[in-house]
Formats: sequence, C-alpha cells, structure tokens
Amino acid sequence: MSLRYAYYPGCVAKGNCPELYQSMALVAGRLGIDLVELKKAPCTGAGVAASQDLLLVDTYNALTFSMAEEMGLPILTICSTCVGSMRQAEARIKETPGRLDQVNRVLRDQGRRYGGSAQITHFLWVLLREIGLERLQREVRRPLAGLRIAPFYGCYILRPAGIMGVDDPDHPTSLDRVIRALGGEPVEYTGKSRCCGFPILLENEAASLAMTGNHLAEAVDRGADLMVTPCPLCHMNLDLQQSRAARQIGRPLDLPVLHLPQLVGLALGIPPKPLGLSRHLVSVRGLLKRATRRE
Repeated sequence: MSLRYAYYPGCVAKGNCPELYQSMALVAGRLGIDLVELKKAPCTGAGVAASQDLLLVDTYNALTFSMAEEMGLPILTICSTCVGSMRQAEARIKETPGRLDQVNRVLRDQGRRYGGSAQITHFLWVLLREIGLERLQREVRRPLAGLRIAPFYGCYILRPAGIMGVDDPDHPTSLDRVIRALGGEPVEYTGKSRCCGFPILLENEAASLAMTGNHLAEAVDRGADLMVTPCPLCHMNLDLQQSRAARQIGRPLDLPVLHLPQLVGLALGIPPKPLGLSRHLVSVRGLLKRATRRE
C-alpha cells in the first residue's frame, strides 16, 4: 500500500508554528509517508474569505484540488481548519448545480482544470485508517506510559459531521485512540470537542481567552499532564495565549500543549530538539523528563 500524498501543510505550519512542519516531516519519514508538497497551492480561504465570498473560496480550493488531481494523489494536511475548509468546498463544488463549471471558468485562465475527484484527509485520519493503530503501536520506541494526555479536537475536524464523516462531533474518540496506541492515558473532559476561541480573538478578546482558559482549566482539574491538538490554530490559542487566558479566568494553568505530530514523534523515539519542543511558550521540560526517563 502506497502512502504517498499531495501535502498541504497550511500557512500556520509554515509561519507561526514551524515546529509543526518540521515534526511532521520527521514523523512521516519514520512511518513511511511520502509527502509531495503543494508549494504553489493557495490559502483555503477559511475564516474571513469564507464569510464574504464562497465562490472565491471554492475557486481557491479547486485550484489546489486540480494540482493534486494532476499528480494522481490524495491531499493530506496537518491543519484541522484547512481540512474542514477544503472538505466543505469540495462538497459545495459537487452539490451546487453549475459550481464545477464556474470554478473551471476561472481556472482556465491559470491553465488548469478540476475534474471533481479530490480526496482530502488529515494526518489524524491517516494514523487511524492507513497506518492503523496496531502498526502505530508497534512503531513506539518511547511509550508515553504514565502520562495523562488531554485531547483537544476543536471544531473543524469534527463539524459538520456529514461532511467530515470520521468522528462523532459530540463524543469523539479518534484522538483518544491514538493517545492509547502511543501508551498514554487520554483524559476525558467536556471541552475537548468545543471551540478554542481563536476565531473570535480579534472580535471579542475577553470571551476568546475565557473559552481557552476554561478548556485548559478543566483538563488540569481532570489531572492532565499535557494537551495535544491536531489543529495549529487551536495550538496558538492554547499555548501562545495561555498566560493571558490564565489571567482572564483568574487562576494558574501551566499546561504544555503539543501538536499531534510532536506527540507521535516523541513516542516514536525522535529526540525532542528536532521536534521543536523548545519553541512552546508553556515549557515542556517537566513533561520531557517523564517521557524520556525510560530510555
């Protein structure tokens, strides 16, 4: 079985969270995943663009889809927001009468055409469906035994359920199962499938930080040693804004937050430094001492 993908890392992994980009490259090498990066692909248009002009967003995504289609490869991303935006665009292009013709009229000026056969997946789903949890467990060299890990799914990888179609949006289990395969203990808490607050940070900072702080506080109160997320935008709020979120809710937090490829890489035995674990604002030093003491 070939695990070769047209790779769409997304803008955050190439900008504010380069540790996500570098850790994914290392993990892909260990798991035999061949990533052919779509270096000329545009933004998915999530957020502001999607609220203003869905045809523009669909055309952007159709351009990316056409690139992957030309390569004969499914698209893989490490960003939940990107996978959500792309899957919703793909559904609109298929289901809206005349939409495929509309986007192709624009793509014609770029010398491109989309045939409608895009397949879009996320690294989390590849672990579950393509690698498989049994093989992932066999690849573990540094079991995360003794670590209580809070999964944070966020919004886009779960909703709308009819389009995402991988997990129950209210009671998701996919990330929990990966944590168990890596030897960790998933922490159950209600905030794991809710919004991190990032989408409203610029509109209502206090509400955004309160949402972030409350999710982190609930995970801490349930005994979490760390949190992991498949979404870099969630990571930015949960880690980058954590000190401000703590002030907003009036209590200390100090909960390390890892990207999913970092957690996988740690369990596979990849050293912490190349995984970019020193880049987080909330220190992971205590976590690393516990995770590496069995080596």
